[in-house]
Amino acid sequence: MSDLVRIERDHDVARVTLNRPELNNALNKALIEELRAAFESIAADRSIATLVLAGEGKSLCAGADINAMREAGTYTRDENIKDALPLVRMLSALDRMPQTTIGRVQGPIYGGGVGVVAACDIAIGTSSATFCLSEVRLGIVPGMISPYVLRAIGERTARRYFQTAEVFDANEAMRIGLLHEVVEPDALDERIGKLLKQLKSAAPGARSIAKKLAGDIASRPIDEALMTETAQLIADVRAKPEAREGLSAFLEKRKPSWT
Repeated sequence: MSDLVRIERDHDVARVTLNRPELNNALNKALIEELRAAFESIAADRSIATLVLAGEGKSLCAGADINAMREAGTYTRDENIKDALPLVRMLSALDRMPQTTIGRVQGPIYGGGVGVVAACDIAIGTSSATFCLSEVRLGIVPGMISPYVLRAIGERTARRYFQTAEVFDANEAMRIGLLHEVVEPDALDERIGKLLKQLKSAAPGARSIAKKLAGDIASRPIDEALMTETAQLIADVRAKPEAREGLSAFLEKRKPSWT
């Protein structure tokens, strides 16, 4: 890692911090690649159960670096595809992490920054945060981020904000599903701390399986195949050491080992 991304660790919690505060952590090629490398490295470390994604300075991520975007306007189609793929892979790496991911959201969150927030499992934002899917103002579209944003806010809401490029506040972001909670700026770290404490009560392996389960069954019909798969899943999970420990701890009125 260079100084564009900081990685810190506290027991089973990793904190990844975007560190371009002078540009509101705008995404350029180097930052995108370092974020992807950080996510992939943490994903491979099963001793880490939770990732907190933060931004140095006043914004988590204000979107793509405008100078890099302008340069891409001179590329051929093949060059543009090659230029876009690193962001696709970075967002996918964040989305697919087996760990619980928490976005620490503050400041102006535009374009690609909205995609970063949407790719996190949990997003806690400050009351002063603002959001904008601004791409159409620049004559482009929110292409690479669209799968994550659409999943978070739904198709109808996405149709509106993809086209209007309106700036909306944190309460609207929570209403449409982009944020889970809104807190005052000076309470952000305290709220995330409480959330981390709550997560420690849950078995890390079970959390990872439950996260994958949500994605696997989303939008599928509740038919015989799905019912059979979910029955098989719980049968497999019940046989794991975590389940034996969790059930024993509950019956013995003690805390399980992972706490």
